Amino acid sequence: MTKVLIVEDDLLNRMFYEAVFKQRGYQLMVVDDGARVLDAVDSFAPDLITMDIHLPHVSGRKLIRKIQKNPDTRHIPILAITAFAGKQDEAEIRRAGARGYLAKPLGIEELLGEVDSLLGDRQPAQSQAEPTHH
Repeated sequence: MTKVLIVEDDLLNRMFYEAVFKQRGYQLMVVDDGARVLDAVDSFAPDLITMDIHLPHVSGRKLIRKIQKNPDTRHIPILAITAFAGKQDEAEIRRAGARGYLAKPLGIEELLGEVDSLLGDRQPAQSQAEPTHH
C-alpha cells in the first residue's frame, strides 16, 4: 500500500488532502506540527511526503533539507505545497530538496498530477485506509 505523510497545519487543507488521498486508497499519516515530522518519517516510512512550508516550530524548508540529507530518507520524494508562490520561493524550496512544488490554492487534478509524477509507476492500493493523526 502506498503511504503518504501529509504535513499541514491548516485544518481545511488537511481535510482536503485526506479526502483526495483516501479516494486513491493511500495509507495516510497526518502531522500538523513541524516538531513531529522527523519522528513521523522514521516511524511511518512514507512513499511520499506532502510538506507545507509555514509550520509551527520548524519550517518545512528546514525539514526538507534534513530529510534529504539523511541517507535513510533522501529517497522519499517531497511535494512542497505552499502559499509562498514567488519564483524565488520555488527555487529556494527546490534547492532545499523538494522534488515537486505546488502553490496554494490548488485543485484536485493539479495535486494528483504532481503526486502521480512523483510516485511514478506505483499504483495505490484499493483499500480505504483511515489516516493516523500525530
